[in-house]
Amino acid sequence: MIGIEAKALDYSKLPPGLDEATMTALIEAGFSATRAAGFDAANCLIGTAPDEAEIQIREAFNAENFGLVMIGGGIRIIPDYTKLFERIINVCNSEAPGVTFCFNTSPDTTLDALRRHVQV
Repeated sequence: MIGIEAKALDYSKLPPGLDEATMTALIEAGFSATRAAGFDAANCLIGTAPDEAEIQIREAFNAENFGLVMIGGGIRIIPDYTKLFERIINVCNSEAPGVTFCFNTSPDTTLDALRRHVQV
């Protein structure tokens, strides 16, 4: 599960009412629900700098094997993060050729995104 860490988000570009504390709680709840649902998941929270994110993602792939990568909505919905999104896709393809991708729209829809591809 790859997402931007809450402290790195630009909240002026997100829907009203979201702030760092709220987003942190949503991310933690989404990840906890994923684990509670039986998914063997790893959370890879990255910053917004593509070079640094690439390093973090490669480290995650070096630590474990993944067959499914969920990329969070925050990465995809803000046009400023398009280069970051491209880098993530390319790094994942490089580290795990043929890996399957899924996408949530918010931390609340993470389980739905995973369940479209994997039943536990």
